[in-house]
Amino acid sequence: MARSIRIQSAGAYYHVMARGNRREDIFHADDDRRFFLERGQCATA
Repeated sequence: MARSIRIQSAGAYYHVMARGNRREDIFHADDDRRFFLERGQCATA
């Protein structure tokens, strides 16, 4: 069964979750994790 449509509102906060398949790590190094977090900050600025 498909997930229901997400309601979007201007100025709302959304939870971003990143996880690999079968809950495997998606970051193999701290530099990779930092890069991901920095990109998220740029997108929300």
